[in-house]
Amino acid sequence: MAQSNHTIIVGGGIIGLCCAYYLHKNKQAVTVIDRTEITDNCSFGNMGYFSPSHFMPLARPGIITEGLLHLFNSKSPFYIKPRLNKELLQWAWHFKRNARSKRALQNAVHLNDILQLSRSLINEVRKDIGDDFKMEEKGCFMLCRTSSGLQHEEKLMSMAEQFGLQVEKLSRQKVQKMEEHVETNVIGAIWFKDDCHIHPGMFMHSLKKYLSENGVQFILNEEVSAFEKNENKVTAVITQNQKLETGHVIIAAGSWLAQVAKLLHTHILLQPGKGYSHTYEEVEKNILYPAILVEGRCAITPWQHRLRIGGTMEFSGMNHEILMRRMQGIYQNIKMYYPGLQITMPEQENVWCGLRPVSPDGLPYIGKMPGFDNVVIAGGHAMLGISQCTGTGLLVSQIIQNKPTEMNIHPFRVNRF
Repeated sequence: MAQSNHTIIVGGGIIGLCCAYYLHKNKQAVTVIDRTEITDNCSFGNMGYFSPSHFMPLARPGIITEGLLHLFNSKSPFYIKPRLNKELLQWAWHFKRNARSKRALQNAVHLNDILQLSRSLINEVRKDIGDDFKMEEKGCFMLCRTSSGLQHEEKLMSMAEQFGLQVEKLSRQKVQKMEEHVETNVIGAIWFKDDCHIHPGMFMHSLKKYLSENGVQFILNEEVSAFEKNENKVTAVITQNQKLETGHVIIAAGSWLAQVAKLLHTHILLQPGKGYSHTYEEVEKNILYPAILVEGRCAITPWQHRLRIGGTMEFSGMNHEILMRRMQGIYQNIKMYYPGLQITMPEQENVWCGLRPVSPDGLPYIGKMPGFDNVVIAGGHAMLGISQCTGTGLLVSQIIQNKPTEMNIHPFRVNRF
C-alpha cells in the first residue's frame, strides 16, 4: 500500500529539487529519481539569474521575423532547424499564435507573478541551506549599443515599473563608472535592481546536500520506464531496477518532460531549446554586474574572479551537439560590448551546452495532469528555470497537499493547448 504522504519526483533538476525542498518543509516524505548523477543538467551551466526583469515571454512580437532573418546565419542567437516533425510543427503553430502582441502581454502578467514570487522566496531558502552559492543582490544591466535597442528597453522599463520593479536608465558614462575595471562600448543601459544572481551549479549542490542530509531519498542513474495505475491514480513508479509505491507523483523531468508524460498517455507540447555557455575560471580584471546584451542576445555573469558567458536558443532536436559557430557568435558579441575584457575564444572541449524545456507560450506547466488525481506536472520553464524554481516548488507543494496556492495557476494548466 502506497503511503499517502510519500511523493516521488521524477527529475532532479532545479525544479525537482525545489519541489522536494518545499514538500520536505511541510513534513512530506520525498524520493527524487533522476536518470543522471545530477551533476550536469540544464541548471548547472546557465547564467544563474533570479530575474523579475524577464517578464516578457520568449513567444513575443518580432521573434518569428527574427528567426526567419537568422535562418541561414550560423552564428545567430535564435535558430529553428527546419525539419518535418509533427510535434515541432504543432509547437511552432502555437508559438506563432502566442507571439502576437495581445497574447504576449497577457502572458507577461502571469510570468511576472511567478518571477516575483520566486524572487521573494530565495532569501528564505538561503537561510536554510547556507550561502555557499555566491548570491549577489546587485541587479542586472540591459546593455544597449543602438538607439532602437534602448528605446525597446525603455518600453519594457515602463511595464516593469507598473509591475512594481525598481528600474533605472543609465547613461553611457554611468555604465562605465559602475564597470570601473573594464572598458565598455554601449550607448546606455536599463538597470533592473531587483534581479539577483547566483552560481547555479553551487546552488544545485547546496540544495541537494541539504535535502540528502534531511531525509530526502535520491535514486540516481535510473530512468523511469513505466507507471502502475489504479483508476485515476498512479500507485507506483517503475524504473529499470525497481518498483516504488507512492501516494503522489511529480513529473519535473526538464526537456524529457514530454517523453515521461507519454508513459501516462498525456501529450505535452515542449521543445528542447539548446543554450551554450563557457566559464572563465580566472579573469584578472572582471566586470562587476551581470548583464544581458540586448542586440547581441547573449548574457554575462561574474562571480568574483570567475566569468560565464552564454546564450542562444537553438531548436535542433534532442541532442548535445556543439556548434562552435554559435559559441563564436556569443564571444564576438561579448567583446563588442566589453572591448576591455581580456578573455579568449574558448576551445570546444570547454564549451557547455544544455537543453531548456520550452513551452509554446513561454509559460511553465504547473498543475495536475489531466485524468489523474495524484500526478502533478512541473516544467517548461525555458531559460527561466532558476528564476522560477522557488515559486514553482512552493506552488507544487501546495497542489500536492490540496492547499490554496500562493497565486493563480490557471494560466499554467497542463491542458491549455
